[in-house]
Amino acid sequence: MAHHQGAADRPDHHHGPGPTIDFGELTEHLARGAQADRAWTAAEATLLVGSGAGVAVDVGCGAAGMARALAAAGVVRVIAADGSADVLAAAAALTDDQRVSFVHADLPDGLLALADAIRRTSPVGADVIWSAAAIHHVGDQQAAIDGLASLLAPGGRLAIAEGGLGPRYLPTDVGLGESGLEDRLIAAHQAWFHRMRAELPASVPMPYSWAEALRRASLADVTTRTTVLERPLPLSDDDRAEVLRALSMRVEQNVEAGTLSDDDVAVWLRLLDPADDAWLGGRTDLGSLRAQSVHVGVR
Repeated sequence: MAHHQGAADRPDHHHGPGPTIDFGELTEHLARGAQADRAWTAAEATLLVGSGAGVAVDVGCGAAGMARALAAAGVVRVIAADGSADVLAAAAALTDDQRVSFVHADLPDGLLALADAIRRTSPVGADVIWSAAAIHHVGDQQAAIDGLASLLAPGGRLAIAEGGLGPRYLPTDVGLGESGLEDRLIAAHQAWFHRMRAELPASVPMPYSWAEALRRASLADVTTRTTVLERPLPLSDDDRAEVLRALSMRVEQNVEAGTLSDDDVAVWLRLLDPADDAWLGGRTDLGSLRAQSVHVGVR
């Protein structure tokens, strides 16, 4: 359970099942994502912590960008949890704040380990639990939310960063193939995502919103806030490189899944080839725009 900080359903977000993960590449990508979303995570952490919090948990911590933001916002003790030992080791190497500790725990089986880690600091439960782009990896998403809600102290807040609107990078017409290339890639990814969800162990449909899932977990005062995240234009070299990496990963995913047409695959191969005159890296009109939703409920 390794998420990309603030990713929700970003195209560069890896889901199983699929090819063997290169954890070296994944951890580097998670670190870049945490850096890019640093201002957003800081703002979210400040809102969640409010006047103070004793214990907070970052579930599916990835590069632990939110764990560090929660500590910086004044949380006394932050527990960063992930199901990948490699991802945790990389996150720990990026974190020099002694208030942050790391726990190897995956959902749903890791709830007991999380509960034990929380109880060692606070017998009444966690003041804040955050999970971004991790719960959609779990077959029974409602059960995972119910389990996390049970780890809250009275008055504690569970924040789920899921949904929102995925990123857009390209103009509608890129000058190759049929107009709407990125729209079709997004549609293909959605088809792939739904298939991935159906193939998860013990997969259970959740035919309602994330906010409703929090209400069904007996949480009160459920709210949703959505933030538009846009990189300054023209994109910096680093942002341009990240867009190219994100598009390459999503195209590769969907080529392997067979969800793209042959015509679109041929266009993408040209657009992502630095040796081709149509290479996207040579364009000045790349963008990076998405909307990130966070759903919060109170115990």
